[in-house]
Amino acid sequence: MADSVTDRFLRYVVIDTQSNAASPTQPSTEKQKNLGRLLTKELLAIGVSDAYLDEHGYVYATIPATTSKNNVPVICFCAHMDTAPDFSGTDVKPQVVRNYRGGDIQLPGDKAQVIRAADHPVLKDLIGHDIVTSDGTTLLGADDKAGIAEIMAAAEFLISNPDIKHGAIRILFTTDEEIGRGVDKVDLKKLGADFGYTMDGGTTGTIEDETFSADAVEIVIKGVAIHPGFAYGKMENAIRIAGAIIDRLPKGMAPETTKDRDGFIHPTGLSGVMEKANLSFIIRDFTEEGLKTKEELLKRITQEVMAAYPGSSYTFTVKEQYRNMKLVLDQHPEIVDYAIEAIRRAGMEPVRGSIRGGTDGSRLSFMGLPCANIFAGGHAFHSPLEFVSGQDMEKAVKTIVELAKLWEERA
Repeated sequence: MADSVTDRFLRYVVIDTQSNAASPTQPSTEKQKNLGRLLTKELLAIGVSDAYLDEHGYVYATIPATTSKNNVPVICFCAHMDTAPDFSGTDVKPQVVRNYRGGDIQLPGDKAQVIRAADHPVLKDLIGHDIVTSDGTTLLGADDKAGIAEIMAAAEFLISNPDIKHGAIRILFTTDEEIGRGVDKVDLKKLGADFGYTMDGGTTGTIEDETFSADAVEIVIKGVAIHPGFAYGKMENAIRIAGAIIDRLPKGMAPETTKDRDGFIHPTGLSGVMEKANLSFIIRDFTEEGLKTKEELLKRITQEVMAAYPGSSYTFTVKEQYRNMKLVLDQHPEIVDYAIEAIRRAGMEPVRGSIRGGTDGSRLSFMGLPCANIFAGGHAFHSPLEFVSGQDMEKAVKTIVELAKLWEERA
């Protein structure tokens, strides 16, 4: 099974599926459909007869039930096809370190890129594993092609072993998760699932039932433009105003200075000219109260800065992105309970955790499909140091199979 899931993963990561937040379309990049077409073809080849790719780039498929029970909930396994815009995903050259012996891993495409054991303590648990990396010039794409490979390998295993009793299982592969639009066009009626799991986590054995709550903030500043030779006492440069707002952000409320359950205010974009500037932020916190407090702080900073520029104006727009899925999952404790048991049956010690981020499962939960997140085994996401263990991906496949069995057993 390890060879199967690793071979699939190596096949998927070389397909460029990077999403683009500047694009208004869904999917944001047509190239995401290239992976969707391959996955659909492979699903049909292994006997998943209803697999198809829709106009939005989503792949839907069903593994038919093998049980005679008619009260088994329909479970969905979900992963996203796009890779993050944070680092290049073009021309990925995966490398496999067979039977890892410990120590640092230098990446061959850029010798300055080194996966250091001191920076990644999990490596000590991966001695003897086959570790997949990029060559250092791109990200790898384990986020979330590891999840895709695991779901595909589990699908093939279940189709090939009809004696394993399980209910109907729905497969969903999404686009544009990395830019916050992963489930914008998902048709839950078409999907027809009762509960779900995203395979989009990190460390092996982890089940996550809590995410950040998330909003985006856009600040548009309109300054006073005039020829710089005649600017004394008149010019109000929108770029300087934007810089003053960023400079006043609390240093202890940034992603790079926070951890565990601390939220943050994170500037993600700045553009402008003298007359007009645009600032983009993401706000994160585990509680609604914490989220609103940070937004009020950002607005107060903006107002205080703008007070020094009486000829200028601004708009402050907050857009909801997703909310902490724990609010929904606490109403359906069996989702997490079964995942914990499945992880244990697959030979691991379960670890219940929280995500300093979000997944498609965050929004799916509030759309009506309660959805927890299970490890996919990847590490150092969104960077050229990204890596994943083939043996850990195998454990994720086993976890999916055990979950399918558990929902049937407990029905």
